[in-house]
Amino acid sequence: MRNSTKIKQNVIQQFLEARKENEESFFSHPSYTLEKELLYWISQADEQQALAVLKKINTLEKARLSREPFRSLKNSLICSCTLFARATIEAGVTPENAFNLSDVFIRKIDQADDLLQIRSIESEMVHYFIKAIKDYQKNPYQNDIVDKAIHYIHDHILHPLTLHQIAIEINVSPNYLSALFHEIVGIPLKEYINRKKIDESIYFLKYTDSTLLDIALLFNYCNQSYYSSLFKRFNGMTPKQFKQKNHLMKE
Repeated sequence: MRNSTKIKQNVIQQFLEARKENEESFFSHPSYTLEKELLYWISQADEQQALAVLKKINTLEKARLSREPFRSLKNSLICSCTLFARATIEAGVTPENAFNLSDVFIRKIDQADDLLQIRSIESEMVHYFIKAIKDYQKNPYQNDIVDKAIHYIHDHILHPLTLHQIAIEINVSPNYLSALFHEIVGIPLKEYINRKKIDESIYFLKYTDSTLLDIALLFNYCNQSYYSSLFKRFNGMTPKQFKQKNHLMKE
């Protein structure tokens, strides 16, 4: 191979090493047939068959999606979670409900710190995505109510939001909406609202010079301290730390 006068040798070496790793990892991806079979049984809400296929897949070597093996396993599970969500949507569950469930599990995967937890989450994902499908099959109308509630929350994210107000808007009782939302989405409605507000607030941390107090007030939090405590609960760091980290990554 000729030496390049424009590209440094160490850059070329990194390219060759990455290329070799990609070629090797191509053979360690799970069988496409097994993957399709797993998604089929999830869409059919057959937990026993789905777990049996998952067990077969886990006898194979996992794809290398990171230089660090445990991080690679986490990344693999996040990919599986996305596929499970798609299969759930194809089975009739509303996208918002499926993706919210996916968000919950991706957070759990990211926070896991040992192999046992990861294996447990994998089976738990299969169970709860299939449960979402079964819940939809029992009463599709229930999903319509939750879907309306979620859309209302998204459309009014910068306004004060309460269970009572949302229930009036979608014409159901607050107690029924509260119980139904928790059953189908897996978290209380108030927690969903807070998670959504915190997720949306990230835009202002990343792309504006707004103060934390201004952001807190924009999303109708009573003070900066409460906003910061919620942010840390959902993201593992304070908004100030997030802003500093993001600023350093840009430099």
